[in-house]
Amino acid sequence: MRSYNQYCSMARALDLVGDRWTLLIVRELLTQGPCRFSDLRRGLPGIASNLLADRLREMESAGLIARHDEPPPVAASLIGLTSRGQDLDGVVRELTRWGAPLMLAPPAGDAFRVHWFTLPLRHLCRDGSPEDPAVTVRLGDLHDGCDITADHGRIDVRPCSTERRPDATITAPPQVLVALFTGLMTPATAKTEGLIVEGSAAALDRLLPNRGPADG
Repeated sequence: MRSYNQYCSMARALDLVGDRWTLLIVRELLTQGPCRFSDLRRGLPGIASNLLADRLREMESAGLIARHDEPPPVAASLIGLTSRGQDLDGVVRELTRWGAPLMLAPPAGDAFRVHWFTLPLRHLCRDGSPEDPAVTVRLGDLHDGCDITADHGRIDVRPCSTERRPDATITAPPQVLVALFTGLMTPATAKTEGLIVEGSAAALDRLLPNRGPADG
């Protein structure tokens, strides 16, 4: 692990998390929770297995992650963030917020995973009808997606689960989802740009900023 050799808290922090891929590994573990090596690799397109293994060794040595063996039926070694690693949540959140304006142009050949929306949506979504019964909206699917639940004013965003039955499932090009959940595009306009809503349009409308009447 390279060092800036500077007696400065920012430099010391970057010694640990400034290498390429490290903060994206943190993003995956904040999003997925403790997971297998293969789950991490699937969420990090472009990283070589040996490089991921190297980064994980460095992060483990730095006290950012820990491994533990889960008994059957999981029967696998899981990688998770330590409390010190969890403290990077605020750093990842601010980088996500700062980078949001860079997401408005359509991607040009960039890899994309729906579950990458999990962290931003925790801060972008609002419960527009906190007095109503809870609703869940699913982005993507069980293989790659997230479930957004609005429940009495609280927003919870987690990886898709068979334990939840969504009131609506939505799919759209990634730039349309960005514009929709940042309030730059209405659901009606988003539908002309490829948004597909299966189920309750009102459930989706409840989660959006600057909420207006539900579409179709």
